[in-house]
Parts: sequence; structure tokens; C-alpha cells
Amino acid sequence: MEKTFIMIKPEAVNNKKQGEIIDLLLKNRFEVVEMRQFRFTDGEARRFYDIHEGKPFFEDLVSYITSGPVVGLHLRKEHAVRVLRTLVGPTDPADAAPGTIRYMYGTDLQRNAVHASDSPESAEKELAIVFPED
Repeated sequence: MEKTFIMIKPEAVNNKKQGEIIDLLLKNRFEVVEMRQFRFTDGEARRFYDIHEGKPFFEDLVSYITSGPVVGLHLRKEHAVRVLRTLVGPTDPADAAPGTIRYMYGTDLQRNAVHASDSPESAEKELAIVFPED
């Protein structure tokens, strides 16, 4: 079993779509290990997205992701990262295939409904930020 991470972004939470998205995850046989609704602090958001630091969109991304509550889910499944990335679809909803989360719930490149880990290493880092050990 592999673990991965998905975050339902502020606009999807504000539009009350988190239940539908979680239902899709369950229908695709992901096991929910942990789930948490929270609001990123500025520091947490900068650490979470540090791979993008220095890029022109970084400050807008931090501002956006701290603008409202998000839902983080620790998921588990065989080949979890790859299977989840397929279910989520491309970053730009305009390029996403019907049936993918971003096709159904995303509106633009930034407001694309969810973030999903792109590797087991990213999942480890992101899970540690969202679900820190006490």
C-alpha cells in the first residue's frame, strides 16, 4: 500500500464540493487514513509550496491558499500517487478529461479544486506539514 495526499482547495470548500470530492475518492477505493479541515497560516503555505518560491506566481499562490479553509486527506491505496493523479487530471481544468476532479470542479489554473502529491517524496513532505506528529 502506498500513501498519498490530496488537498481540497478553498474555492471547492467554499462551494461546498468537498463531500462530492471525498465521495469520488471513496468510490475509487482510496482508504482515508486521516482527514482535517483547516486554514493554512502564511508560514505553513510557504513551506508547503516552497518548490515554487521565487516563481512569479508564488505570492499569489500563498495568498490564495490562505484565503479560506481547505480539507487535507491522507490516503492509501496500491499505486496511490499515480492513481490519484489520474483521477485528479491535469493542473489546468481546460486540459482535463471528463470524469476527472479538475474537469468537474476546477475553474482555472489556480482554482483547480484540488492539489495532489506528485510523488511519494512529495506526499511524505506534505503529509508531515498537514498532519504533524505531536
